[in-house]
Amino acid sequence: VYGKSHRPKEAMKVLNEMELSGFTPSIVTYNSLISAYARDGMLDEAMELKKQMTEKAMKPDVFTYTTLLSGFERAGKVESAMSVFEEMRNAGCKPNICTFNAFIKMYGNRGKFAEMMKIFDEINVCGLSPDIVTWNTLLAVFGQNGMDSEVSGVFKEMKRAGFVPERETFNTLISAYSRCGSFEQAMTVYRRMLEAGVTPDLSTYNTVLAALARGGMWEQSEKVLAEMEDGRCKPNELTYCSLLHAYANGKEIGRMHFLAEEVYSGVIEPRAVLLKTLVLVCSKCDLLPEAERAFSELKERGFSPDITTLNSMVSIYGRRQMVAKAKEVLDYMKEMGFTPSMATYNSLMYMHSRSSDFRKSEEILREIQAKGIKPDIISYNTVIYAYCRNTRMRDASRIFAEMRESGIVPDVITYNTFIGSYAADSMFEEAIGVVRYMIKNGCRPNQNSYNSIVDGYCKLNRKDEAKLFAEELRNLDPNAPKDEDRRLLERIGKKWPIR
Repeated sequence: VYGKSHRPKEAMKVLNEMELSGFTPSIVTYNSLISAYARDGMLDEAMELKKQMTEKAMKPDVFTYTTLLSGFERAGKVESAMSVFEEMRNAGCKPNICTFNAFIKMYGNRGKFAEMMKIFDEINVCGLSPDIVTWNTLLAVFGQNGMDSEVSGVFKEMKRAGFVPERETFNTLISAYSRCGSFEQAMTVYRRMLEAGVTPDLSTYNTVLAALARGGMWEQSEKVLAEMEDGRCKPNELTYCSLLHAYANGKEIGRMHFLAEEVYSGVIEPRAVLLKTLVLVCSKCDLLPEAERAFSELKERGFSPDITTLNSMVSIYGRRQMVAKAKEVLDYMKEMGFTPSMATYNSLMYMHSRSSDFRKSEEILREIQAKGIKPDIISYNTVIYAYCRNTRMRDASRIFAEMRESGIVPDVITYNTFIGSYAADSMFEEAIGVVRYMIKNGCRPNQNSYNSIVDGYCKLNRKDEAKLFAEELRNLDPNAPKDEDRRLLERIGKKWPIR
């Protein structure tokens, strides 16, 4: 009970009392304690308990190993997780479905989808069958990566395998679709859940709040919280985490600060996950002192940072070109056995892309490829930006070609980086050529695409060409928004009166 309530120290006291009273702890006792410590990210303590087990001639079982493996996976310590698995195999302990589920989650969260599906295929080879957690994990992984077609495909396969969607599946689907940006589809799943007679629980409310938070819908989030507080369901730490994200994404910094103070003062119990979320949202909002305070509070209260928390600190230091501070966090990660994730590398690439050492961005790109990690669109866009910012257009085009060859579809940010760079260098023909190319390849220009071009003309006092571009926009982009040409003329007019 203490373990499940995130109170491992009290659980440990019971063990000590137990032994003083002459009772011999069993493997269940130790597994419960290991689970309690692993759940709160206190993995050194969990490993120490496993060591005590073996010293007492108690053989760790599949639950022991899988709990530790899952704990290291959650913390982002992939090498430690693999070490536990290797020890498990050497001990002749056969993995169970929970072990496979932990690996599916680990590979999926790191974007290693080929390895993830290989593990999925091995389930049947080992004489096991995917369970509801397996399917929900696949749904969650694909949802987190914005792969909505894969989400729908897994859901169909799941039903074909005879699984009837239950509350947890509905919760996972709501989360998956909201992570793909399909908020309407997420809410449709919620309505279908209610129509199917499935009663929402705390997890459901938290999932809905998380979906609202991603859209910055803080007012609706407060309404859901009020509904919960009215007696239907008592909020927990994850509820307040989602509310913090809603405020951050909705740019409601004042409300975010107020909720943070309630956490620090103890009005809301300052659990590890809440303090980690405060680091994340403060970093996201570029609030350096607040992020550093949350990070300090986390460590001072005896909680261990996880990979997401550390990445948030690397990110905020990287954005501010605080190279020494970013290196401190990286050294800490290495010292504590954390495996850098894609977010870590992307933050480092971002930091170098804005510095004089911009070539370092591509070096990091090559480093992650050598490690078998597939760069994402953020990785490529960052390196492209590094070269465009330094007028190295040939190198930028080389990375663009590699990006497409790797199967990643350029987005509006990719194209706008080229447009902005060409326009800034008075290469308007090339900039307009990029607009034509992106339209031809199914990517819609946005306001920033056209702003870069007219601003480039304005900067050079070429008002007639700026006006002509705006007036003839329909010839370039017949599907441009209705008032886009007027908007651009008004933008130009702020510099020169148009008659």
